[in-house]
Amino acid sequence: MILVVTPNPAVDVTYRVAEQRIGETQRVLEVQRRPGGKGLNVGRVLAALDVPSRAVLPLGGTAGRWIADALDALGLAHTDVAVAGETRTTVTVVDDAAHPTMFGEPGPALDPLEWDAVAAAVDELLDGADVLVVSGSLPGGTDPAVVACWVTAARAHGVRTVVDCSGPALLAAATAGVTVCKPNREELLAATGTDDERTGALHLLARGAAVVVVSRGSDGIAAHTAEHVLEVPAVPGVSGNPTGAGDAATAGLVRALVTDEDGTALHEQDDTGRYGGTPLDDATLLRALRSAAAHGAAAVLQPVAGEVDPADVHRFLSGPPAPTSDRTRTPA
Repeated sequence: MILVVTPNPAVDVTYRVAEQRIGETQRVLEVQRRPGGKGLNVGRVLAALDVPSRAVLPLGGTAGRWIADALDALGLAHTDVAVAGETRTTVTVVDDAAHPTMFGEPGPALDPLEWDAVAAAVDELLDGADVLVVSGSLPGGTDPAVVACWVTAARAHGVRTVVDCSGPALLAAATAGVTVCKPNREELLAATGTDDERTGALHLLARGAAVVVVSRGSDGIAAHTAEHVLEVPAVPGVSGNPTGAGDAATAGLVRALVTDEDGTALHEQDDTGRYGGTPLDDATLLRALRSAAAHGAAAVLQPVAGEVDPADVHRFLSGPPAPTSDRTRTPA
């Protein structure tokens, strides 16, 4: 079971218009509403591939109740922590000509007792989890130590961790000893204050991350260890809506850590019965990178975030193996 924490869930509203034009009134051709936030997108992609997951998320107000009901309707397992603030809404405007435009509300501020309740829910559920995923932004004003708390708890349970956050939250996860930090390239450079990918990755590795996986969009995806860089290119010839492709890539990465190519559960746990005690070798990382690239490409073909067609994922995974490279580097 994959435990997915979404610190800042949202009602995701997608407007399709003929053409995005700033400063003009535009007719909306189609509206779609989905329970969103990066972690929920990850969970929905996992569900499409029959990988069981459970979401942990703070929910409040009318929007929070709508998300809970929508998750029930989708058949997605979730543990909700009631909060006083109103859960946020995001609006994405798409057409067939330009990159989508997204308007994201900051989300409600949670008080320390509410974050303690989230931590208690995570700790209780870790006993039945194989991987903990933390994905998405933190509400404004949140102490990034909450992410470190979840990573530390997972390590105590022998559970691997994958954190797809940005800024101080990414740094906190690395310092806590996260298994995989998974920023995109821009998030990596911004969080570490560096001007190249390898230097930024080494910064996170020096803090305590075991592996740094960097999404590069159309330039592919890479896994950095202290010794070298493993690289897999993006699936060629895929175009569409890139919103949520990074979340699908996270789902693909995690899926490869717990199942083989056919979706059969792996049994490489250590003597604690968990995956967290064994390091990620290069073969596992390369398979995870290929899976991430395939899931990300499949998501681009969908009109809204958090969706993939399993047939597309299978097609991209069963095609000719993507060329890979291994750039050996001397540790800094």
